[in-house]
Amino acid sequence: MKAPRRVAVGRIVGPVLIVAWTAVPLLWLVSLSLKGGDRINDGRFWPSAPTWHNYRTVFRTDLFTSALRNSIGISLVATVLSVVLATLAAYAIARLDFPGKKLILSVALAIAMFPTISLVGPLFDIWRAVGLYDTWLGLVIPYLSFTLPLSIWTLSAFFREIPWEMEQAAQVDGATPWQAFRHVTLPLLLPFIVVALIIRTIDALKAFDTIYVITQGGPGQASETINIFLYLQAFAFYNVGYASAVVVVFFAIIMLLAALLLWTRQRVRVT
Repeated sequence: MKAPRRVAVGRIVGPVLIVAWTAVPLLWLVSLSLKGGDRINDGRFWPSAPTWHNYRTVFRTDLFTSALRNSIGISLVATVLSVVLATLAAYAIARLDFPGKKLILSVALAIAMFPTISLVGPLFDIWRAVGLYDTWLGLVIPYLSFTLPLSIWTLSAFFREIPWEMEQAAQVDGATPWQAFRHVTLPLLLPFIVVALIIRTIDALKAFDTIYVITQGGPGQASETINIFLYLQAFAFYNVGYASAVVVVFFAIIMLLAALLLWTRQRVRVT
């Protein structure tokens, strides 16, 4: 009886410890966001006199909304382009037999593993020479270049899970290759495409080094994303309370976005 009881206790204590381990930093951020500027270093885990000043500042200024708009806009453009192009490329790799197919997948995986920061310096010089410095396009192209290979690798594996005989049967019944892909394969692939969208969107929203080196958020705040904005507020201006409030608000927005994407994936699977 002791062994099952220990297992039952472990199943309860383990998740509680994991939740506590991950929740403490979030609670600390919430605590900092509720402190005034003169109480940041008061040594208290929870503020003795909570204030909503930092949150009011977040929604009353255009700095946060501009950074949020840039983050979501650049991420969505890069993610949608990446998934659309990866879907077409993965379909060709999974369905067609041509020389060098395995080499393409190997190179794609190698590019995905390559550290992006090592190419940012040369990319900075190239972008200044061709006029893409401090532009959305100058950020979308690097995102696309580094996210496309892994998307191709992932979606090609998903395509191989869908029997090709279903498309061939549709073509025997008179459908064109595009009609067979559109009405047979694509509906089965949609849940996997949504998964790829979720992963790529999260990766794009987390990006910092590429933006910081290429544009540093300029000119003005034209290409300043949330990550750059947070870095400047917390470490350049030492506005810790305000930066913590921005993190809490942005975290809530990301949770809503993730819930929306997961709900969309569930709806796609049901239909």
